[in-house]
This record gives sequence, C-alpha cells and structure tokens, in this order.
Amino acid sequence: MTETFASLPLFSPFIEFSFMRRALAGCLALSLGATPVGVFLMLRRMSLAGDAMSHAVLPGAAIGYLIAGLSLPAMTLGGLIAGLAVAVFAGGVARNTVIKEDASLATFYLLSLSTGVLIISLRGSSVDLLHVLFGSVLALDDAALYLLASFASLSVVALAIGLRLFALEGCDPAFLARISRLAPVAHYGFMILLVLNLVAGFHALGTLMAVGIMILPAATARLWVGTLGPLLLIAVLTAFFGSLIGLLLSYYVNLPAGPAIVLTLGALYLLSMGVGRLGPLASRWRPNWHFER
Repeated sequence: MTETFASLPLFSPFIEFSFMRRALAGCLALSLGATPVGVFLMLRRMSLAGDAMSHAVLPGAAIGYLIAGLSLPAMTLGGLIAGLAVAVFAGGVARNTVIKEDASLATFYLLSLSTGVLIISLRGSSVDLLHVLFGSVLALDDAALYLLASFASLSVVALAIGLRLFALEGCDPAFLARISRLAPVAHYGFMILLVLNLVAGFHALGTLMAVGIMILPAATARLWVGTLGPLLLIAVLTAFFGSLIGLLLSYYVNLPAGPAIVLTLGALYLLSMGVGRLGPLASRWRPNWHFER
C-alpha cells in the first residue's frame, strides 16, 4: 500500500518529508474533531459565533506566550481559560440582559482580538504575531500532534454519547428545554467542545483560520445531503480532502499552508454551490424547492 502511494509523484512529499506527514496527521485530527462540531454550529445557525469564539482564545494564548514563549502547554491552557470564560460571560450577558447572544459574542470577539494582538505586539515580533494568527501546520511536533489527537478523540466520544441531545438542541432548543433538564448541559457542553477544538485548530491553523475547517466543510456537505449522519460523514471527508489538496498546493506552489487549506475548502464549497444536488442551481430542476429544509 505504501509503495503504491509512494509511486504517485503527486503525493511524494508525504513520503519524503516528515513535516508533511505531521501536517497531514494534524489535519486528519482536526477533520475528525473540529468539523463535526462545525456541522452542529451550522445547524444552530451559529457559524459566525464560531468565528467570534475562535478569536476569544487569543488573549489567553497571548498571555501564555508572554509567560513561557511559544510553549504548547502554556498557550493551550491560556487559550482554554480565555475561550471558556468568553463563552460563559457571553451566555450570561445574553440570558440576563436585553443583549442577544450574537451581539454579546461579537463584543467579546472584538475585545479579545484587540487584547491578544496588543499583548503579542508589546513583547513579541511580527513573526510571532503571524504564527499565532495564521498558525504553523507545517511545524507541528509530536506534542502538538498528541494534543490534536487527544482533543479530536474527546470530541468524537462526546458527540457520539450526546448526539441526540446536540442534534435536538441545535434544531429546537426551546423544545429540548421543555422536555428535558439536560438542555443547559447540552448547550454548555457543546460550547466546551467548541472551545477545545478551536484551541486545537489554533495550534495548526491560527486563530484567524481555525474556524475555516469547521464551517466550510459543513456548509459544503449541506449542499449535498440533508440528514445528519451523511452530513457528518461528507463534512469530515471534505475537510480531510481539502486539507490534503491544500497541503500539496502549499508544497508545490510555495503558498502559506493554512490559507491554502482554507481556500481549497472554499473552492470545494463554491463548486458544490454549482453542482451539489441541494445547491441553488439544482433548484431550477427540482419541483417545490425551498431553501429552508
């Protein structure tokens, strides 16, 4: 099998270079862990909230960087604390004031992004800032891979156990609140999974790109299928395939790896808009079409 794979010149970078294999393994972990979370974000109509939360980890990661430099444990712990704090504060503001959750998240997003950039700029260089904002998927080491694999495994297990709760809370949270006392558990449990995967994605793709591997594959899959099981499967396969092509583009065309991956995923989304069976063009030949299903 390895010989067959190695015989394909296009994929030779993954055979010849360990950093390419590590990058691909990291992208596989993100595809398995972060992308399913993105599917539920899309079902909850919170895709932009995911983008806001991706920047919420920045101040904590920046403080970790300030204390210990580019230390994986310090930046991970800081990012987790900051992300969870923003999730709790934003939810509390939304539930106790007239401010809606999207506006609350947007407010914390702006404050978090500005604070994180300011902290890094005061003590670090422009290279350090770019590392934090855009990631370094081609520089993943064993510790980072173990972290990504651990978070992905935890996400897969949690989603498998709470699949019904997460699906119902995403589609009709008011109904879940009426029939079950587990509605707050589903909501805050999902936010914890979101923060975990954003922190994992931050190490590989940076705070600006991490949400791309969550939302774009989910949106692409939704243009093909409308049921949850196939939606999750196609989204994961799309994320991994887009990551593979993005890494190859990065190697052969000398592009930044993170943006190349996200742009590839965006190209797959645009292609699906044209040829996907649930896309807008297919509606011309589908009777009784509705955009909301």
